[in-house]
This record gives sequence, structure tokens and C-alpha cells, in this order.
Amino acid sequence: MLLRTRQQAPNHRRRATAAVVAALSLALVPLLAAPAQAAAPAVDLGPNVIVFDPSQPIAEIQAKVDAIAAQQVPAQFGDGRYALLFKPGTYGTAEQPLRFQVGYFTEVAGLGQNPGDVVINGAIEVYNQCFPTAPGAPTDCTALVNFWRSLSNLSIHYQVGNADGCRGSANFWAVSQAAPMRRVSVTGANVSLMDYCTAGPQYASGGFIADSALPFVVSGSQQQFLVRNGSVAGWSNSVWNQVFAGVQGAPATDFGVAPGTNKYTTLDTTPASREKPYLYVDAAGKYNVFVPSARTNTVGTTWATGSTPGRSLPLSSFFVAKPGDSASKINTALALGKNVLFTPGVYHVNKTLNVLWPNAVVLGLGLATIVPDNGVVAMQTLDVPGIDIAGLMFDAGPTNSPALLQLGTKISALDAKLKKPLLSSASNPTAVQDVFFRIGGEHVGKATQSLVVNTNQTIIDHTWAWRADHGTGVGWTINTADTGVLVNGNDVTATGLFSEHYQKYNVVWNGERGKTIMFQNELPYDAPDQASWQHDGVDGWAAYKVGDKVKTHEAWGMGSYIYTNVNPTLHASRAYEVPVTPGVRLHDILTVSLNAAGTIDHVVNDTGDPVTPTIQGPSVVQEYPAP
Repeated sequence: MLLRTRQQAPNHRRRATAAVVAALSLALVPLLAAPAQAAAPAVDLGPNVIVFDPSQPIAEIQAKVDAIAAQQVPAQFGDGRYALLFKPGTYGTAEQPLRFQVGYFTEVAGLGQNPGDVVINGAIEVYNQCFPTAPGAPTDCTALVNFWRSLSNLSIHYQVGNADGCRGSANFWAVSQAAPMRRVSVTGANVSLMDYCTAGPQYASGGFIADSALPFVVSGSQQQFLVRNGSVAGWSNSVWNQVFAGVQGAPATDFGVAPGTNKYTTLDTTPASREKPYLYVDAAGKYNVFVPSARTNTVGTTWATGSTPGRSLPLSSFFVAKPGDSASKINTALALGKNVLFTPGVYHVNKTLNVLWPNAVVLGLGLATIVPDNGVVAMQTLDVPGIDIAGLMFDAGPTNSPALLQLGTKISALDAKLKKPLLSSASNPTAVQDVFFRIGGEHVGKATQSLVVNTNQTIIDHTWAWRADHGTGVGWTINTADTGVLVNGNDVTATGLFSEHYQKYNVVWNGERGKTIMFQNELPYDAPDQASWQHDGVDGWAAYKVGDKVKTHEAWGMGSYIYTNVNPTLHASRAYEVPVTPGVRLHDILTVSLNAAGTIDHVVNDTGDPVTPTIQGPSVVQEYPAP
């Protein structure tokens, strides 16, 4: 939350990999011998997946979605998880539109093959939340904590209905971190990424839109945002860090051209992308999961000129997991070659979930959440190509886990002469999309690292690693966590990389040829003193660290902010720490000091002006190293 004033391996490697596979296989032998599960109904997605049909009365649908919104809009740290899914067809009319809000831990998605197959005449929205600042004082209305929700794979034909004058002026999507919009078409009104209809200050903080076709977009108070592979009819406003990649109609780059100008960073194409898998219903009424193909150097949506390229998997190829299913049961399915669909809910695991097979798909509905109970790594994969993990939250448990999600094994670290892990594929990369991590907030949580990427040719498409700054189980010695994202693999691309409040480096990137498009960070709020937050004679820890031996790395549109409210005198020597070599390049990067608390002495290495409680910034560096 932002507060703002607001190739073939050598023999020994092959033997080592074989040893890991053998070890995992031996561990799974008892599970493979387990009796087969009894046949389940054709489609049973659990009670928290609500599937709507266009033949239902619109009043019935309206009542259901409103009831879920009433429960979930205020439930920031609740256990409720919901997926609201719409079968192909049209819902609502101009006279009786379908308009509703999306609350916490709620996924809204169309079940068509393409966004045009599901049409909502109405609006699907997120508004500010308003809180009294003190008894009798004015309310404080912002979108700063509108996290953990999603909208995808449908078309909205905006209809005003009985909305009041202001609410009838736009389709509002006033969100902050971990609230993606994907494969959405909107017509009939502007889209506003801030809610200007409430009392102030109306701040919003960070978001992600991909594979979508949008009308004019009012960014407003959004402090940072990434739009990837889509189209916009126009765009207005910015605060610090607005990034576009492969977006038709995007504003031109003007980052730091002059004081007070908008802060736009625009890439003509996205170098590597893989859209998120999604559930759909085919013409025969059968459920499938579609897995889009990987793409390189692209612009626009995947569906503008026809169906999205990719492969379709029948739901019968998935183990449909329900809350209460054990780690052993899920691992049995994974070992037998099943994909896994996690239905909405919270899953406690006492063993690591092992994703073993190439091209395996692990997909969550309704932000299904995995909690490691006893300090295990919640999920890990082997060094095989094409794995896709999407739509999940990993919520650290009270016993420290070394990591929450680990892509690939640690074998690659055993041989310093070998420059990459095994068995990756440039044409079939492993990908994670909309995978989020939480350390504390709902309960005490501890994890040394959240996401560890040991695989090559990997795409990280929108992740938020969050060491909680508010909620339950929060404090410098309580929700402990060193690093949000650790990248050891080569040729890894991150689009929409959010990592906040970790106690050491928020991101460490050791692999070669890495790329990051849009990075957002807040340094930890709660260090008690400088002695607790420093290393090797350096004040604080950088937000983004590129390994000292890395020769090639590139990043665009990066923001790091400091707000040390527990001790406003604290310093961080720099926000970005990178080796000084021509192949490591950073474009359009900045720092800000928030709310008169904390100092960042330099932007990158020893370059860039300080931001302080009295000179809050932003401090910008357009190019590093300077051309």
C-alpha cells in the first residue's frame, strides 16, 4: 500500500537432476499407491463458484452479485473466496442494466472463448473505501487498499441505469495492487482508475491491465500503473510512474522531460509475454481451460483479429481441488500427470506441492490461497518447460518457510561453471500470472523469500509480493521476510513486478539477460532504528539489486518509495543497486519520500538526488548509465 500526502547438460548435471527426480518419485510412492478417488460429478467447482446463465432473470443475478459484494467489499483479511462466472450470452439491458461492485478475493470472469462471447450491459466496478479519520471528522476515501480481486474475459457495454450523476460518468476501476484486469473490452463510457465521486483524497496506488481494449482512460490519482498488450482510445493524468508496453494508442514517453510533466514510459512492443490461462465453456457446454501461446515482440490484444492462439485442455485433465484436500492428495494428482484447478478457498498444506511435468497448468479460481502450515515451501516445480501457475495467493504461515513458490530446483547453484538451469525452452517458457504473496496481515506469517525463480526462459506476468504493513501479525520481529523476489534463472522477463516492505533487498536478480517492465516498491515502514536496517556499512537495503556479476540486464519504469513511519530519521543509501557495466541499463526510474518520513540518498548507486522528509521528490534518473 502507498501512503501519500498522499542445451545439453554435462553428465554430472544430468545425474544430479536424475537424483532429484528419483528423490521426488520415492517420496511420492506411497501416494501413488493410494486408492483412486471415486468418480465425481461432471462439473463440481464447489459452493463458492457461482455460474450465471443468460436465461436467468436479471433481478436474480443482481441480487446474488450484490449480496457477495456486500460481504466482500469490506473483507480485506477475511477467508471468503468467490468466483463469479458468466456463461456466453448477454446480461442486462439499457432499461435494466447489470451493475455491481467487485470486492476482496472475488474473481469476475466470462466463460466464453473470447471477450465478445460474454456481454454485460451495465458496469462492473470498484469504488473507494471511506474511513472516518476521527470521531466527527471528515471521512478519508481512497482506493489505497483495494487489493486482491480480478476482472477478465468479457465485454462491458456501459449503461447508466439508475446510477446518480457522478456514478453514471464512467466505469470505475479504482484499485491498487493485485487487482488485474485482463481480456476486457469496454465501450459506452470512459474507464476511470480513480473514484472521483467520493470525499477526498481519492488516492489509488498501482495496477495492471493486459490484453484489453479500452476507451478513454482517466488514470487520475493512480501513482503507478502498467498496461500491457492492448489498446486505449486515450489516456489522461499520471502521478509518478505510468508504463505501457505493446499498447495501441498509448501516450508517448515523456518521463522526466520537464518538472511537472506526466511520467509516461512507453515501449512499442512487449518483448516476451504469455497470457493467463482461463476457464471457458465450449459450444457443447463442456468446461475447458485455454492456455494461450507464448509470444515475443508483440503489440495489441491476442484476440483483436480472431481467437487467441493456444491450446485447449478439457476439465477432465484437471484435478479439481477443494478446500480441505490434503497436500498428499494434490501431490498424487500432480505425480499422475494431472493439471490442478484450485476452486475458491484457503488450502493449508503440510507438504510441498510438487509440480513435476512439462506443460503442467496450476490455476486458481477466486484467488484460491495456499498456506504452508509447518515451514515447508508451499509449491515448487522441476526444471521443465512450459509450466503455467496462475491466479493463486501464497500466504505465509507462522513457522518460517525458506520460500513460498520456487520455480526450478537449486541444482543450478551447485556448479558455478554452468550458466543456466536445465531444460528450459525459449519457445515454451514457464510462466506465472497474477500470483501474489502475503507475509502477515491476516495472521502471523514468516518466509525468508516469497518467489524464487531458478528456471530459465520464465515470464513473471504481474506479481505482488507483500510483507504486510497493516493488519494482524505485523511488526519488525513478527512478520519477518528477507526478499520478495529472487531471480537466479537466465532470460527471465517480468511485466508488472510489485514487491514491498521486505526487510532486506526486495528484489535480487542474479540471472543474465533479465528484463523488467514496470517495477513498484515501498521500502519497509517499520525498522526501529538504523542498526536494524543496514548492512556492510550501507544504510538500509536497496529495493532492486542486480547481482554484481551480471553482465546484461534492462529495466523500464521503476518507482521506489520510502515511508519509515516508526523512525522517520532512517536512511537508505540507494533504491537501485546495479553493477556498472554497459550491458546493465535502467530507464525512467525514480524515488519518493512519503509523508515526511525517511530519506533515500541516491536513486541508483551513487547517482540521483536525495529525497528527504523536506524534499519529498520525486527524484528521477532517465537513463543509467547516462548516455
